[in-house]
Amino acid sequence: MPSNLTLFAVQAILILSADDASRVLAKYYAAPHHPPSTTDRSSTNVPGTNPYPTLKAQKTFEQGLVEKTAKQHSDVILFDNRIVVFKPESDVMLYVVGAVDENEILLHNVILALRDSLNILLKNMTDKRTIIENYDLVSLAVDEIVDDGIILEVDPVTVASRVSRPPAQDVTGVKGIDLSEQGLLNAWEFGKKKLTEQLRQGL
Repeated sequence: MPSNLTLFAVQAILILSADDASRVLAKYYAAPHHPPSTTDRSSTNVPGTNPYPTLKAQKTFEQGLVEKTAKQHSDVILFDNRIVVFKPESDVMLYVVGAVDENEILLHNVILALRDSLNILLKNMTDKRTIIENYDLVSLAVDEIVDDGIILEVDPVTVASRVSRPPAQDVTGVKGIDLSEQGLLNAWEFGKKKLTEQLRQGL
């Protein structure tokens, strides 16, 4: 059994512009606890540590990543001593980054879950503008798939339903009530009419 066995599998999830490598969404993960055997806590090669702790290092990595994958035909590469799985979508590139000894199939399942979840949530319009306009949904979808570098869910339908599901009604009797502005105005007019009729009957 390997000594560095851990649930921590994903070091980063990135959505970058394919044109200029600008950042659309970036999440770098660091495990909350280091393995007990770790002596050098500042090392970036320890499982669970953030390999790019500074913004400058992240930007340099992202720029090189887009340049490297622009001419690639496969969807798994080794870059900067990291396993990177990627998928091009319209004018953006989706990336999942893991350690060099991480399981490529596991990371591939994560990138497929991300791509398919975004296609469901954004109605097959996974481009830079749509992602920015729906940033809250995209960010929630990423958090549903991976949390602190630990893979939680890879079923895109489940992820999309968790992100887009409306809040459950606590009161079962109000499900059929129209709470739009027009519905409230109609209820007000109905109540006013009933009150007027009761006052007339009372006189």
